[in-house]
Order: sequence, then structure tokens, then C-alpha cells
Amino acid sequence: MQTQAFSHGLHLALILDGNGRWATQKGLPRVAGHRAGAKNVRKIVEAAPDLGVSVLTLYAFSADNWKRPGYEVSALMKLFGDYLRSEVNRCLQNDVRMSIIGRRDRLSQGLVQQIEYAEAATAGGQRMHLRVALDYSGRDMLVYAAQQLQHSGETISRESLACYLSGQPGEAVRDVDLLIRTGGDQRLSDFLLWECAYAEFYFAPQLWPDFGPEALRSAIQDFAHRDRRFGGLQNLRHAEMAAV
Repeated sequence: MQTQAFSHGLHLALILDGNGRWATQKGLPRVAGHRAGAKNVRKIVEAAPDLGVSVLTLYAFSADNWKRPGYEVSALMKLFGDYLRSEVNRCLQNDVRMSIIGRRDRLSQGLVQQIEYAEAATAGGQRMHLRVALDYSGRDMLVYAAQQLQHSGETISRESLACYLSGQPGEAVRDVDLLIRTGGDQRLSDFLLWECAYAEFYFAPQLWPDFGPEALRSAIQDFAHRDRRFGGLQNLRHAEMAAV
């Protein structure tokens, strides 16, 4: 197993919901909402480390999102490519590592090459690990991990299974501490099912383009006052978050 970096601070997971509704409310095409949402990602990524986040996992495109109209999917894929091109240097400047989790066999060759370049270029980042879930399904990742364990002959355990859940064998990422979903809906939508076993949930009413750094701060402050017992009785709340 690869040695885990980013072992201190929060693992924050974000379901970026509401881009299309945001655009519709403003009389704009849905694609405009996705563009606004991409701009907001930059703000959140920049703010997160100062709020105690060391691992940030964003749900950008689910395996079920392929069901959307072709023009919207094409626009989203172009937007992902544009994001990768524009954010690599910013990640380097801010000491952020970027990883893409999920399937890659259904992505274009050009986008896969961009992903590989972004991951290689930012591999040394130590301030925060930014993980973007693209063509991702939590259930599919569990099936994939089980298949890999079967083929490897390794002993099946929680630890060995976790090493395959990112789609990058040998690299286990610790469990999610706080999951935030914007847009008002209250469901996981097949996101990080294993990793969210003991996550705290926060459902924000704001649509994703309107969920800025101050909203993120409020969510993390709410989390800091929760009593996390993990099935026991002792208060195991993250002490380092009390000062946020």
C-alpha cells in the first residue's frame, strides 16, 4: 500500500448539485450553469486548505450522467478538459495534488491524456489532495475493487479493499469526515458509499454556483460542533477544527 499522505485535517466530499437549476432560474441554458459551477470550484478549492481540509473529493460527473442529452454531456466533457488545462498551474502554485477517480475507458483519448498529464504534473503537491470523481459510481467501484482483489489473490479485508476503491491500485484514501451536498436534495447518489460509512452529512440549500467560501466555512463550523462517536461513547470530534 502506498503511504498515505494528507493524514491530518478533514476529508471533505462535495456533491456539486444545482448547476442546471441555477441556469434555468436565470433564463440561461443549462450549460451556462455548468460554466458558473466550474468557476465556483476554483473558489472552493482555494478556500478549503485554510479551513482545515486536506483531502477534497468533488463529484463532478456520475456514471448515470451519461443518460443526459448528448449536447449537455459533450459540453461537460469539454468543460472538464478546459478545467484541467487551466488548473494545473494553479495547483502547482498552491501545492495541491490533483487526482481523477472513476472510469476512464468511456472518456475520449484526449481527455484521458489531459488527466494523466495533470496527475503527473501535480503528484508532488502536499498542501491538499484534490480528487475529482468523473464517470464515477460508488457501487461500480466496489465491484471493481472486489474483482481486483480476486485476481490478486490478496486476503480480503477492509484495508485491502480500500486500496482499490480509488481506481488507482495501492492507494488507499481515508474515510470521508464531512459530506456536503448543495441544491437542497438529501441523498448520496451513488457517491463514495464505502468511504462515507461514518461521514457527517450537511445538506446546503444553495445551488452549487451560489455555494461560496463563506457557505463552506459555515458548513465546517457546523461539523466542528458535532459529536462523532463512531459507534462508541467517547467524543471523537476533530479537536483541530474547534478553532475554525
